[in-house]
Amino acid sequence: MFSLTQRFQVVSNQAITFSLVIIAFVVASSWIQLLYPSNVFQNTTSAIANVTPSMTLRTSRYYGSQNGKPKENVRVSFDLESDFSPLFNWNTKQIFVYLTANYNSSGSINEVTFWDDIITSKDKALVQLKNAKSKYTVWDLESGLSGKELDFKLHWNIQPWVGPLVYGETDISGDHKLTVEARKKNTESGDAEKVSKRKKKRTKKQKVN
Repeated sequence: MFSLTQRFQVVSNQAITFSLVIIAFVVASSWIQLLYPSNVFQNTTSAIANVTPSMTLRTSRYYGSQNGKPKENVRVSFDLESDFSPLFNWNTKQIFVYLTANYNSSGSINEVTFWDDIITSKDKALVQLKNAKSKYTVWDLESGLSGKELDFKLHWNIQPWVGPLVYGETDISGDHKLTVEARKKNTESGDAEKVSKRKKKRTKKQKVN
């Protein structure tokens, strides 16, 4: 006769085995749905237009400044349209989408993120943005973004109920490349003067308080 402990171990092992089989089936079937009848890794498209950069000088270390030296910070406005509904199946919990830009700096390729969003259901999978503002302001760690060519890409990340994360990017169309105009010297000096004046005002207020 088997003891109670042995019976419990047998039942537990069988339950774990069946669970692993079910998980493997769910993961495999969800991957098949991503590949057939239409391969979402190749056929998910997006269109971006009217990308307009705006640049400011920041002296806070939270915006890349070092030793109080003004740092170029760039934000963008843009139009974006994409349909992520083919990425949803019975194992999709939510989809994380994010807009990045690549640029060359000191012989290496850098990537920065301007905007992101979380899509929680298939009903919200159609993204249509008009004159949207980037969520984040970005800066280059070394010099600045003036004169740099930005190549925009829209990435997606499927977060499933069961299984590993699935990554991909859309086949983007439209004006997804732009060059950040170099700042004029007189503009730079004017901005530097404004920054200096603001710092002096803050110092005076601190002394008064």
